Amino acid sequence: MAAADPLASTNSVPIRKAATILLLRQGDAGVEVFMVQRPGRGIFPNLHVFPGGKVDPADDGLAHLCDGLDDRQAAAQLGLPSGGLRYWVTAIRECFEECGVLLAYRDGQPFEPSGDEERARFDGYRNALAARRDSLPALAERERLRLATDRVLYFSHWITPATAPARFDTRFFATHMPEGQQPFCHSGETVAGTWVRAADALARFDAGRWQMIHPTLTTLRTVSRFETLDDLLGAVATGRHLGEVTHALHQQGMQHVGGD
Repeated sequence: MAAADPLASTNSVPIRKAATILLLRQGDAGVEVFMVQRPGRGIFPNLHVFPGGKVDPADDGLAHLCDGLDDRQAAAQLGLPSGGLRYWVTAIRECFEECGVLLAYRDGQPFEPSGDEERARFDGYRNALAARRDSLPALAERERLRLATDRVLYFSHWITPATAPARFDTRFFATHMPEGQQPFCHSGETVAGTWVRAADALARFDAGRWQMIHPTLTTLRTVSRFETLDDLLGAVATGRHLGEVTHALHQQGMQHVGGD
């Protein structure tokens, strides 16, 4: 008899769609990724993770605000019949809400706040967006922005096993930290944020200083194999960054990129 698939739900716990983003930069000692720590409450307390969250209904139908990618292309990358672009939008929205980094273009150029006054204005937008008092489409139209979906690369796909306290169908993405912006954590959603080399984050986990789960650990191990950001992003862009999705990894929730 075949072993039961741990990804198959045996109860009525819903599987929520989500997106996570690796914000990356080239550091003096190698590739660095921005990680945040979740508060000591909720379903997965105190975890160090990449910025991300649940797909919101308002993240759908925004192709008119996206540069370089349409829904057909996005869905094909994810192995879906349609509705792929919303995952890119979620990743961009969550990056702004949790890190204050907005992946967008204004007047054809990568978005960069023009000074302290504009930085303060966009920080207000960020707080309003996180509190759902504003929306990403409204912000984009108000500030003449287009979402930089062409700068966000599809990285991997994970589905939380049925034994977890909550279940997520999560698409991971990666992007180069834009110049002219600095990440800073949203106090309502995170308690800390830091740039860290993947190998150092893994060492902190091994030493019991950081708590992380399999998708995060596996992603960090992938990043740690690359010496430069250009090599990493080049591999991601061509799908050469991931190794084999072994039975053990699939048991932990890893899916084949583009669908099983």
